[in-house]
Amino acid sequence: MAVAAGHLIVPARPPITNRVKALREAHGQMSQAELGLAVGVTRQTIIAIEQGRYSPSLETSFRIARRFGVGLEEVFAWEGD
Repeated sequence: MAVAAGHLIVPARPPITNRVKALREAHGQMSQAELGLAVGVTRQTIIAIEQGRYSPSLETSFRIARRFGVGLEEVFAWEGD
C-alpha cells in the first residue's frame, strides 16, 4: 500500500474472479495446503487467489484447472472492461 498526499491508496483487486474455493469443496473438502502442494504454490498463495487479492500465473492457473479436471474458464473468469 502507498500513501499519497496523506491518503492511503489501496490497490484495486484484479478483474479476475475464480471458483477455486468452490472446486476445492466439491472435491472432497480439499484443503488449501493440499491444493497448493498439488500445483506448486504455498497455502498462502491459494488463500490470496481465492480472496481475489492475487492473480496466479498462467502456468499455475492451468495447473489448478487440471487438478480439478476442468477447463481454465471453468475456474477463472474475466470481469474487467
